Amino acid sequence: MNKDIAELHIVMYQSGKAFTEYRKTSPEQKANFLETIASNIEGLGDSLIAKAAEETHLPVARLTGERGRTTMQLRMFAQMLREGSWVQASVDTAIPDKTPAKPDIRKMLYPLGPVVVFGASNFPFAYSTAGGDTASALAAGCTVVVKAHPAHLQTSCMVAEAITQAIRSSEMPEHIFQHVTHTDFESGKILVQHPATAAVGFTGSYSGGRALYDYAAARKNPIPVFSEMGSINPVILLPDTLQHNAESIAKQYAGSITLGMGQFCTNPGLLIAIEAEGLHHFIEKLGNEIAAVAPAQMLHPGIHKAYFTKMQLALAEKGVDLLSQSTVLPTGIEAQPAIAITKAANFLQNPLLQEEVFGPYSLLVTCKDKEELIAVWTSVTGQLTTTLMGTDSDFTDFSSLLDIAPSIAGRILINGVPTGVEVCPSMVHGGPFPASTDSRFTAVGIEAVKRWVRPVAYQNFPDALLPEALKNGNPLHIWRMINNEWTKD
Repeated sequence: MNKDIAELHIVMYQSGKAFTEYRKTSPEQKANFLETIASNIEGLGDSLIAKAAEETHLPVARLTGERGRTTMQLRMFAQMLREGSWVQASVDTAIPDKTPAKPDIRKMLYPLGPVVVFGASNFPFAYSTAGGDTASALAAGCTVVVKAHPAHLQTSCMVAEAITQAIRSSEMPEHIFQHVTHTDFESGKILVQHPATAAVGFTGSYSGGRALYDYAAARKNPIPVFSEMGSINPVILLPDTLQHNAESIAKQYAGSITLGMGQFCTNPGLLIAIEAEGLHHFIEKLGNEIAAVAPAQMLHPGIHKAYFTKMQLALAEKGVDLLSQSTVLPTGIEAQPAIAITKAANFLQNPLLQEEVFGPYSLLVTCKDKEELIAVWTSVTGQLTTTLMGTDSDFTDFSSLLDIAPSIAGRILINGVPTGVEVCPSMVHGGPFPASTDSRFTAVGIEAVKRWVRPVAYQNFPDALLPEALKNGNPLHIWRMINNEWTKD
């Protein structure tokens, strides 16, 4: 066993050992710890933003906002821990004179164990070292091992040190968080397949997420892998709204398609519309808007190369035409925004056109009628989002679309853009495969914690031996289901 492999085994052993201590810490201790991480990240000040900008080429304003989202997430989970009902405590008291006698049974959610988190390239804060996966896993009572993304390694190290300092000042078990900087693919496989690993969190490409999923499935004891693997986020543009609002919708969607040079998993990569007068006006306006967008640097050379390769492959397909692209030629690792167009019949015959082109690119599919529009829409695989743009008249004429939408995506929008994922309890960031590996869960919001727990029932336990959340006196003062009634008693 070489040194690097031995090091990874030690890391996972330490994570497993720390879990036995960390899972016993109180909700208040965990909450204080998460808040300390947030304060430490903020304490890094401009130096953290500057380093992230240097490594990712993202603008300072974007990174500042993302850091704020990241620290807000940590504090959101701290608040969740203090409120306490997330553990879903339920109590069914004994009925001795029932035949057969009914035992006392109590249930709550229990942490899975060590979680391996893979940092995402396009979100150096919110989906990386101290991002949503790490925050939710630590809140659940799991220990965390983060594999840093090589595209922003120094940024990741700075945030990891902020977490390590929070461990010390909060007097938490030493190895509840560990940071791995190995850049090879083999190290990822080792971490996923280590016997101590209980679950995996990943945000990135389909190929990367699927590989981790397969590694976990090949284990002697398979474990859950929660991979968010991107999406083309289909947008339905209905006729009446295009007839009356073509110009404003074109401007709105040109901005969404090119936001952050298209490097969002919610980028609208597929637009679907019925051929009509309003569509022709929309096409003209969208083309003008895209042509006016200046190229900008992408995250790293690998993403830049993949963008141009996949875009050129799509444009080379029969029946696909370039509608518009930025009139400014890119240099270096800049992306050139572009819109392509094709007919529904061509799209339905060519599976390659359904593949994500990660960057400022979108494909407009024109349809003859409602039936063809539905055929295109339902031909795409599972999505993170799908959007319907329409007037009241449209939603009367196309009411059946609202029944179809939940089978396509985890988040359905009306008259908006999918870019921008609000962090709140009602958000769903996930969807049918391959948008994510398990559509029952979200990667954003406090519900994300449920990925890292499982229900455990305690039968006929003396009160003194029960977890705090299940004791008769309800010492945590949380909402519980007692004999089918919600109460804090």
